[in-house]
Amino acid sequence: MSNEFHVKGVNIAKLPSDYGSTGFKMFKGSTLNDVEIAYETWGELSINKDNVVLLFTGLSPSSHAASSELNQEKGWWEYMIGPDKPINTNKYFVICVNSLGSCFGSTSPASIDKSTDKIYGLSFPELSIEDIAKAGHGTLQMLGIDHVHTVIGPSMGGMTALAYALMYPKSLTNLIVISAAARALPFTISIRSLQRELIRSDPMWKNGDYDKKTSPLNGMKLARKLGLMSYRAANEWRERFNRARIPKNETKKMFDIEFEVENYLNHNSEKFVSMFDPNCYLYLSRAMDLFDVAEHGGTVNAGLAKIHTKRNLIVGVKSDILFPIDQQTELAEGFKKAKKNVKFEKLDSIQGHDSFLVDEHNFSKVIYDFFID
Repeated sequence: MSNEFHVKGVNIAKLPSDYGSTGFKMFKGSTLNDVEIAYETWGELSINKDNVVLLFTGLSPSSHAASSELNQEKGWWEYMIGPDKPINTNKYFVICVNSLGSCFGSTSPASIDKSTDKIYGLSFPELSIEDIAKAGHGTLQMLGIDHVHTVIGPSMGGMTALAYALMYPKSLTNLIVISAAARALPFTISIRSLQRELIRSDPMWKNGDYDKKTSPLNGMKLARKLGLMSYRAANEWRERFNRARIPKNETKKMFDIEFEVENYLNHNSEKFVSMFDPNCYLYLSRAMDLFDVAEHGGTVNAGLAKIHTKRNLIVGVKSDILFPIDQQTELAEGFKKAKKNVKFEKLDSIQGHDSFLVDEHNFSKVIYDFFID
């Protein structure tokens, strides 16, 4: 297609100006020009284009959800997508989009504003989950796809899947929402607020006007450590690490890393900050806090009643402290009140919010069963 190009399996869709000449209109009222969305695909599109599965990601992943011939590196949902896997690419054409506002190929605060030839930074418009959903829909339009068999998303991707179903109710048949919610509640908002404050408090942040060589790495590391603590559950921390110590080092100083769990947090935070842009993190994090299904109907239940999918699957994890199981219960009950076909799966995974990434046994079965029904 003339509107995309390939880089190691990643495609870039150049979205049309809001289906006119006025730019990409954002949910909060601003306009963004020259929008590009990175995406990857697996499987073959059917002749009738009726086998599409659209996948939205969490806050931090790229569009590389699974390996492919073009990119053989393992993806963040490798066990879920592929031939004869729960989302079977022998049958379905899977499209995973990198979120608008993310730094893995899509237009974001880390992108160059072509009108100024400078990085957007904080001049990037206010971002909403609805904008991410709209960009996903625009990507499908560029591919000539008008209808989706299933829209699926975990965490922030679950919120985006909900937004998609609200905004384009006639464009999808089924919906899967994993470890997400109709809106963020105070505990989750406070966690993400503190993460953003840690980044903004780093002197190297410079009000968002940093460069790659002098970015606020310390603030990002602390924000990521706090995030990691909320993504997992206390029992898993205890089972994995207990009070294990790292090997003694004669050069160790007072308050250096002592425990294996500290070492784990430090290693993973360093890995993350080497890949992710701080301003993108701020924008995406805030978008999650701002999202509220009630904005689409007055109440959460009224909003959910506007979704017209044939089948809905809500998946929650009992050990999740970031999006507790009662928030998935709220979604399931809202669908039931609207007389929608919904199945609610409460999983006993011990890995907390991140269970969908690592608990292959439980999640594979749930998703496999949905797609063979």
